[in-house]
This record gives sequence, C-alpha cells and structure tokens, in this order.
Amino acid sequence: MLYIYIYIYIYNIVRCGGSKVNLRPPIISTDSRYPFLLCASGDLVKVYSTRTEEWLHSLQGHTNQVTGIALNPANHLQVYSCSVDGTVKLWDFIDGILIKVQLKNSQCFQLVAVHLPKSAEQEVEAKEMSVVSSHISSNPSCTAFGRGVRAHSYFFKYPLFFSLCSFSLKATDKKGAKNAFTCIACHPTDDCIATGHEDGKIRLWRNFIHKKEYTYSTQHWHHNAVNTLCFTPEGTHLLSGGIESVLVQWQYGAGNRKEFLPRLGGSILHISVSSDGQLFCTSHSDNKITVIESSFKVCGVIQGLVKGDGVLTDLMIDPRSKALVLNGKPGHLQFYSLLRDKHLYNLDIVQQEYIYEAGLDQFEVVKAAFDIKGSWLATVEERGQKSSDLEFFLKLWAFDERTQSFVLNTTITAAHTDRIISMCFSSSKETTMLVTIAEDGQFKAWCQGADDQNFWSCDFVGSYHNLKPTNCSFSADSSLLAVSFQEVITIWSPETWEMLTTLCQPPGVIRDLCFGRLSCSKYLLGTTTRNLLCCWNLLTCALEWSSSVEVSKLQPDPLSENVAAFSYQSKHTDVFVFKPSEPRPLFTNKNVCSEKVHRAVFVPREEPLNNCDESSQWLNRSQLYFLTQNMDLLTFSTATEEDRILSSSKQLVIDDSVAVTPFYLLLGKHGQQQQKLNTQSHPAADKPQQPQGSVTIKELLHTPAHVLPAASVLCSMFVNSLLISNTGVQEEMDSEKEEEDSEEEMEACDSQQELRVQGSVDEVTLKLSKAQERELKRVRKTDFSWMAGLIDSKP
Repeated sequence: MLYIYIYIYIYNIVRCGGSKVNLRPPIISTDSRYPFLLCASGDLVKVYSTRTEEWLHSLQGHTNQVTGIALNPANHLQVYSCSVDGTVKLWDFIDGILIKVQLKNSQCFQLVAVHLPKSAEQEVEAKEMSVVSSHISSNPSCTAFGRGVRAHSYFFKYPLFFSLCSFSLKATDKKGAKNAFTCIACHPTDDCIATGHEDGKIRLWRNFIHKKEYTYSTQHWHHNAVNTLCFTPEGTHLLSGGIESVLVQWQYGAGNRKEFLPRLGGSILHISVSSDGQLFCTSHSDNKITVIESSFKVCGVIQGLVKGDGVLTDLMIDPRSKALVLNGKPGHLQFYSLLRDKHLYNLDIVQQEYIYEAGLDQFEVVKAAFDIKGSWLATVEERGQKSSDLEFFLKLWAFDERTQSFVLNTTITAAHTDRIISMCFSSSKETTMLVTIAEDGQFKAWCQGADDQNFWSCDFVGSYHNLKPTNCSFSADSSLLAVSFQEVITIWSPETWEMLTTLCQPPGVIRDLCFGRLSCSKYLLGTTTRNLLCCWNLLTCALEWSSSVEVSKLQPDPLSENVAAFSYQSKHTDVFVFKPSEPRPLFTNKNVCSEKVHRAVFVPREEPLNNCDESSQWLNRSQLYFLTQNMDLLTFSTATEEDRILSSSKQLVIDDSVAVTPFYLLLGKHGQQQQKLNTQSHPAADKPQQPQGSVTIKELLHTPAHVLPAASVLCSMFVNSLLISNTGVQEEMDSEKEEEDSEEEMEACDSQQELRVQGSVDEVTLKLSKAQERELKRVRKTDFSWMAGLIDSKP
C-alpha cells in the first residue's frame, strides 16, 4: 500500500518559457532608427530587437496572464500593460523599470474608460471610471478605436455596436454567405470602419453616425474567415490576414487593388503597424511574429515555442543539443532551447508542402524517440482518422556530423498493418535497437543491417494470445524488455527473445510502464485504467505495493531513482515524486494546474545544485518540466536556485560607477593581472600613479549595446577623449623650451671648459644635435604601458 504523506515545501511553479507570443497584437516602438518590438507572453511583456530578432529582456511584475499592452502617448519610452491580476502597470521598457501600478476594482464585465490619476506614489488605485457600455453579456471578439469618440466600436458575433448606435447583419444572406463578424478596424482619419467576416469578405462601413442611413462596400479575396484587419497610420492602405497565411494590402479608396505577401507560416491572427508606417508585424497561429518592411519584404522572424492544436509526441530531450523536442509546425519537429527560451530550428519530417485549409486531412508527426547517444531519431507520421483510410510511415534518421542535423536513413512503409501505439529505443550504448507496438497485436524489434548503409530491418516479431499491446519499456541496462498486452505485462530477453515471465495482477488495462533505475532497477512500475499505481519486484515476480490513484503521467528521472507521477482529481492536477523502493513520497505538491498533464520530462542540469536542502534533493541533478492542455510549459523553481541567481548577479558588481558588461569584465580581469605583475616587479614606492578612466569610456561601458549610436560617432568620441588639450600642450612646450635654453647655456660652458683642458677642438667627441636630444626626451616621457596590454592579450 502506498501511503501519501503531505509535506509543505517552498516551491514555485513558474512558466519556464515557451509562452504564447501571439495572444495579443504586438506593438512597435516609435524609435524609427532602433525600433523595439513588445509582445505579451504569459505573465511577462517581452522586449525584442527588430533588427537582430534577439530577446533583450522581459518586463516582469504581473502575477497572471497579460491581456494587453499599449505605448504611452505622452512618453514613447514607456508602455502600459494590463493583466488578469486586475492591475495596469506603467513601464520604462528600455531599462525594464516598473514606474507605476494602477489597481482596478471592477467585478462586472463592462467597456469602461479608466482615468489614470497622476501621483508620486508607485501604487495608485484608479477609482475614476466612465462606463462606455454596460449591456455587455459576453466577451467581445474585438475592439477598435478611431478618430474621436464617435468611432469607438466593438462587436460580438452578429451585431456591431458603436458608441452612438448599433446595427447588425443577418447570419446568412440570400446567397448563403456567412456574415458573422470576425474582426474590425477603424480608419485613422476618415469616418470609415472595416469589418471582416466568416465568408472571407471585408466590408467598409460609412455614414454610420446617422441611424439607419449607413452604407457599406464589399471587398473579397480570402477564401476563409478574415482573422484580422489593420489600417496604416496615414490610412492609405488596409492590411488583412487569415488562414491562408497571406498578408493582403488593399489600397484604400481604389476598389480591389491589392498586393500579396504569401507563405508566411501559420494562420495570421493579428497585424500591427509602427507609428511611422515603415514596419508591419504579423502574429501567427504557430506562435510566431514576422517583421515586415513597408516594401513587403520580410526582415525578421521571432519564433516562440510552436503551439499547435495539441502535442502528439512526448516531450523529449535531444542528447546532443540538450534541446526540448516536440511537435512543431505541421509536419515538423521543433528543437527549442530551454536555457535561452529560444526556438532553434525545425526538422521537416513529412517533407511535403502543408496546405493551410480547414478540414483537409494531412500527414502529422505522431510519435518520435531518440536513442541514448542522440545518433538516431525514429519518427512515425500518419494521415487518416479512420482505420480503413489510415496511412503511416516509420522513418529512421541518422545524425550527420557534417551538417549537424538529422538525415533520413530508412523509410518503412509497412512497419505494421495497423496504427503504431508506442515505440522506444534500447538503453545500451553498444547496440541500438528500436521496438514498436501497434494495434495489430504485434510488437517488432528493428536493428541496423550489416551493410555499409546501416539501413534498418525487422529483427523479431512478437505477440501474446492475440491481445493488443498498450505500452513498452526497456530496463536501464537493456537486459529486459517489458511489453504490456491489455491487463498482462510480458517480460522478454532482447538477446534470445525468450519470454521470461508475465505479470497479471491487479486487474486493469496497463497504460504507462517504466523500470526503476540505479538502486531501484529491480522494480517495474505501471498504471492501469482502474486508477491503480502498481510496483512489481522483478526478483520475486510479485506485486510489491499498489495505490489507488488516477495517474495521468508517469515520468522517471534518467539520472536518479526518482519517479514523478501526475494525478488528476477534483478538477486539478497534483504531482508527487517517489522512489519505487519506498512507499513514502519525497515530494508532494497539490493543485499545480487545473488541467490534466499528459506530457512531462526530466531535463538533466548542466551543473548539479549545490547546498540544497533535503527536500530539494530530487531536483539536484534534473529539473522537471510538464506541459498542460493549455500548452503552458511549467517547471519547479526552488529557493536555492533563486538565491544562486541573485548571488551570481551580485558577484558581477565590481565597481558601482561602471556598468558590468562582458567587455568591462575582460578589461577588469586584465587590469588585475597587470597590477599583480607590476606589484611583483616594482616596489610600491616606485609605482607611478595610474591615470583615471575617462568619462567617455565609462559611459561607453554603461550604455547597452543595442542603443549605442553609430560606430563612427563612438570612434570620434573615443579618439577625442585620448587627445591632450591645446592648453596642456602649449604649457608643456613652453616648459620644454625653458629647459632647453638652460641646458644649452650649461652645455656651452661645459664645452668651453673641455676645450681649454684638451687644448684642441678636433679632439672633442661627436654629440647629438639639440633637435635630436629634444626628440629623445619627448620619447622618454611617453607612456607605453598600453603596449604591454596588447602583448598580454594576444593568444
């Protein structure tokens, strides 16, 4: 019997990255030379560079989903953000500083205008609100603002409302067209409103101020629903987008004259335009933002974690790149860096052009698995909802060292006669074996051939009493293979393919299977449809313990004995971590999310956590990530990790007057080494006073690189800071002239005395001229210490 002990530990469940960047339209800063792109991403506001596509920093302070962002019209370096947490925050998005927090106390769903009071306090409650409309009963699909109060508009499904009037269209017209509203946009200068509809039509409404006298014209290109509309700042063009992934630019007032920018990726959800009209941004259904110049040329792509309709593959870790691998855009696997929160690349598995059309049955990647070394990747792609129409392929991909990517090695068109349910690679580093199970009642073992091409072929076919297999798993040393057939677990030897034993209690169809690791390698864990978690002892072939709990996901840690189990009950998911040898959980966390968790993975750390308490030992070597049904990628953050991050950031602070940059750290390290060498070679009394750093250099090190002026300006400023002022040069020349005059007089006296002693001018030794001596003195006074730094910096 598994006893559940509940411990209260300090763990924070945080979004580790990969949040949606396409929930709301992004905005572009008004700086025409170095514009920034800002977008809502989970409970953050992310700031990107439109030039380099790099993520610069995040505005962090909200405790729930950010629902909207807008630039401050009074200050182009500030942005407002609103959130489900009931606050409106004002940020300096250049430096990432929170300026003010406005609290809202509104429980009803209304369209209101909120007056943000001016106050010196950072946290202010906004009490002054004016209701624009109070008869809102459901969430409106879109809201748009035009010139003045008269053009404020919003809609729900069929009716369209304005601040002074409202009107509607019938659900279908005489020709059967679908007239439901999908999006809306207001012209910036004219009394004109554009609406998009489910049938792909765009209507331009005019004369809507007068009741029942409005008129509209229709434009049509999209073959499906229009998802978004946006006017350019001057109002000369109207931009539209939909499922076709084509950006359409309509010339305002010129009928159906239009331009196209096709093949942008996923369906276009939002369109944004910069204030000067030079840049467009399109948000796509594959969690991507495309930056487009006004000349209709793509100049940048910001790709987040691709979020489709659902993840069909498991969450996997590439053993080579340590990237998270899962379903990407249709027909692809995506490789995503968890450390940098950045999309790395897509691997085309299907290798067919995807057609963005609703209801079209196309190939999708449904299964994938890596071998232990990351040298092989197995994928399964299928098409067809019904078994009679089912098409699927099993593909083996080999890692190419030259291209640093996976290359297709073998395609198996008839791996099974029915859908493949699961597959796994052996854990052995000597021999690579792949096992697949399918609904045809068989499991097959695939191995590399003996030829030079290393093509894969079937090595063994197994079954058990015509029962359908449900799952399979290799032991840590690959000496055993467990295959579940309905309520029975069969244990096989991969060397001889002899069935060693069967495990058939307690009742219930087996869903998940996993072997214990390290000191717990003699245990086998399984979950059943009867909401049981079972542990068998493979040495005694008997049930060790069981617990009545509904487990939606069972995930072992590859670097320890720990196993994580996600349990869904009472409309929320709990997680507990345990060792198969002990019935007492090491860690329990209630209500981690409100949805079921079917995808999770332990990610090995680059460096183990040091000095962590006993309750955090299970996170010492690996970090647990899990994916919710809402496509939120979450993880556990401990207090030790947060303290480590803070301490590492404090260690970077060397000088309060200069910002700590990699360039500064390099100079500081070299300066410390040079100072140590000088101290060893010269006494402290003989050490000359080092000149203080110039203000220009400190300012250069303090300013972020992405906001620095052009290199030509920096070069001139830097050179000028090194030059000596004219006054100092003139004083130095005067002092040198006086020294030269006095030296000439002394040298004249000395020469006359020598002539008297020697008695002849011919016996006088040749000496340097005055000009040469002055030049030599000037060279002596020059500081050549910078040359030593250049010599030391050479590899």
